[in-house]
Amino acid sequence: MTAVARAFRDLRSSESGLGSAEAARRLAAHGPNELVRSRRAPWPREILDQVVHPLALLLWAAAGLAALSGTPVLALAIAAVVVLNAVVAFAQERQAERAVDALRGYLPAQATVRRDGRVRAIAARDLVPGDVLLLTEGERVSADARLVSGEVEVDMSALTGEAAPVTRAADREDGHTSPLEAQERVFSGTLCTAGEAVAVVRATGMRTELGRIAALSQRGRREMSPLEREVKRAAWIIALVAVAMGAAFLGLGWLAAGLPADDALRFAIGLLVANVPEGLLPTITLALAVCVRTLSRRGALVKRLSAVETLGAATVICTDKTGTLTLNRMRPVAAWTLAGPAGLDGPPPAAPGLTASRLGAAIAACANADLGSPGGATGDPTEVAMLEAAAALGAGVDPVAREARRRRLFHFHPARRMMATVDEDAAGRLRVTAKGAPEALLARATRIADAEDAERPLGAAERAAVSAQVEGLAARGLRVLAVADRPLGAGEAAPSAADAAERDLCLIGLVAMHDPPRPAVPDAVARCRRAGIAIVVVTGDNGVTAAAIAREVGIVRDAPRVVAGPELSAMDDAALSALLRQPDGLIFARAEPEAKLRIAEHLRAHGAVVAMTGDGVNDAPALRHADIGVAMGRSGTDVAREAATMILTDDDFATVVAAIEEGRRVYANVRRFILYIFAHAPPEVLPFLAFALSGGAIPLPLTVMQLLAIDLGTETVPALALGRERAERDVMDRPPRARTARLVDRALLRRAWGGMGIVSAALVMAGFVAELLAAGWSPGDPTGDGAPLHEAYLRATTMTFLGIVACQIGTAMASRVEDGARTRPPLRSNRLLVWGIILEVVLAIALVGLPPLQPLFGTAVPSAGSLAMLAAFPPLVYAADALRRRRLPRPAPGAAAPTAVP
Repeated sequence: MTAVARAFRDLRSSESGLGSAEAARRLAAHGPNELVRSRRAPWPREILDQVVHPLALLLWAAAGLAALSGTPVLALAIAAVVVLNAVVAFAQERQAERAVDALRGYLPAQATVRRDGRVRAIAARDLVPGDVLLLTEGERVSADARLVSGEVEVDMSALTGEAAPVTRAADREDGHTSPLEAQERVFSGTLCTAGEAVAVVRATGMRTELGRIAALSQRGRREMSPLEREVKRAAWIIALVAVAMGAAFLGLGWLAAGLPADDALRFAIGLLVANVPEGLLPTITLALAVCVRTLSRRGALVKRLSAVETLGAATVICTDKTGTLTLNRMRPVAAWTLAGPAGLDGPPPAAPGLTASRLGAAIAACANADLGSPGGATGDPTEVAMLEAAAALGAGVDPVAREARRRRLFHFHPARRMMATVDEDAAGRLRVTAKGAPEALLARATRIADAEDAERPLGAAERAAVSAQVEGLAARGLRVLAVADRPLGAGEAAPSAADAAERDLCLIGLVAMHDPPRPAVPDAVARCRRAGIAIVVVTGDNGVTAAAIAREVGIVRDAPRVVAGPELSAMDDAALSALLRQPDGLIFARAEPEAKLRIAEHLRAHGAVVAMTGDGVNDAPALRHADIGVAMGRSGTDVAREAATMILTDDDFATVVAAIEEGRRVYANVRRFILYIFAHAPPEVLPFLAFALSGGAIPLPLTVMQLLAIDLGTETVPALALGRERAERDVMDRPPRARTARLVDRALLRRAWGGMGIVSAALVMAGFVAELLAAGWSPGDPTGDGAPLHEAYLRATTMTFLGIVACQIGTAMASRVEDGARTRPPLRSNRLLVWGIILEVVLAIALVGLPPLQPLFGTAVPSAGSLAMLAAFPPLVYAADALRRRRLPRPAPGAAAPTAVP
């Protein structure tokens, strides 16, 4: 029984197709031929999830307590922050669905089949296994099928990443190891670029290769980014501190100090609200949004704000080759014949030799590309490069004239590793022309053209000379093709089979081509090495080509470890884990969708933060499940762009590295303004504690409205400005931070609360007490409305407010300098901070000096002596932090080494 007969038997079908009744039964059993989304929680549930995570709950609690304490404006502002954050997060969770929608675009609306013995057009969604499908040039394949007659050329780049179309024929079953390499099969979503064939459908819907990719793209939910996890952790820290302080105040004020229960509860709520940095979430969001805008100007579109920070934590980049490391444009650089080598990347020779002219004419005949189309050159990049070589050798490359002379075309096939044409020359004689892999043509050649274009036997010496040239060119990372021809005898008809045509050939010469790396890639690779970031090449291309490019751009230096698709498939998890412990310089070739996904998940399971680049439909699962999916904006498919977190508008690997630098910068800046914001908790909390511990003998030094003005007013603009700090010069000379590194760690809390915070609190309380003492106040004296000291009390609370503002200037300047640093960045490098401080001072002056605002915020202009005292607060805070930094060990110099997975 033939292979085709077995296929019909297994699918219980025949050449006349299925009957309508049987097709209906199979449609009910197998379901429609379409991609389906996995079940998701109802959208109200997803929105609810976004408003009940720890930070949101903490902010809801703060809003409720603010409302209870008589500050509805603060309550509404906090609630608005939570709602806005929930809407943005909900929108991001819908990315997977959009990716599946984009995949659906690869399925045609209609298909041509045989049913009931007749040819008819049906809706593609009604295809079922066993249908006989008719394929023609220009149509998309509607389902996975086995060819039963005919031959087609198929563009499978969406599934495999290979740019060149491949030939599929009914009679080419060849014991393949992978379904996608099967020479007799076609797959859903691919495009027929030439030929006609009949096929029997094997799989439909989610059972197809395209459906498998859709299923992988939807597997699991998006995990939180490192920043999101750390903000969640910070929320718990803040909540615990706030609740503990509020409870302590309630106990001290009510039980120890003897305050009325209502007053103790009200001030406990105020203290709790004071401990919650309401501006933290909007400050982080705005800082990340600014970085997203900066990256967009540099060629990277980021679809999720937190992804910017995740990029900064990247320890491994899994990159494709073509189009990312290279320009994806083959260029001819050299030709070789027995007459000697000839350069092709300069001006064409005035009079090429006879053999070179013959080489150019043969290349021009054996081609399918077009150099002169209105939109530029069209066709496979290798074909275009070969035609450019022909033009450089003086041959005519007009596609109309070429087609007029052509009598037969034998498409390139991986098994033959060559293509051939039969053409009629000017004298009316037929000539076979072939081009392909040098070893393939050498095996079929018996003669070689010498320097005078005469033919002589291809002996051992000539074969050795050709092989030496091929090896020398390949060692330079060049792709080499051989070109040969032979005339047909008088009256001999054009061969009808490739094997009959591709025999007894005369080797004319070799052409070497180069897909040059992008100019910025070598420097970007070097920066990755200094930054301790490992680079893994994961490509659908040939391993030898990938290794040559990797060596040229500096990813590998010696013989790299190349793992082909079948070898990777045979590896168990333990072997793959062992291989990935030192991932830098690894090359995975002919990688399938599951392979890319498996590599990313193994790296992530061992603590690596993975950035994965890709452009094809087959890359979508890995792009979605990596920490950062990076899709190509120019050459990438819609599916890849929807599944990815970041899109490169220039398709350049160097842009990924620039984005990592930006991510490291934003992480450092987030720590800066968290330090800045946390440093203001002690001066906001200490006034409440002084009031409680003194049993009211010391009046409350800060009102709730003044607290609101600080948390959502004067504090915000300098915090945003800290988010615009430039990256340190050595930011890419440091190893990446560990996946378990804490955004809010003990060192930051010690510096914020135990350092700048305590100094600021002491200065603020000193200013408050000094203003009261200057007015003749003694502990316990009444300061309420109508009391003689009430005006002095207003000036004193204003001093507390202004003191905190003054200390904010000092903490802002100190927060710019990292721990252990001996120098500070020049102030002119962040002019936004200067303007932020100016705006902060102007706002404080307005709240204190404008009569309409004074009753609302309970402020009054302090005495001149007190105002003069404020000028010392910023330098004192900065100096205290500088002294603490000097006691810290200086960071060790030196470049980082590429990361090894633990």
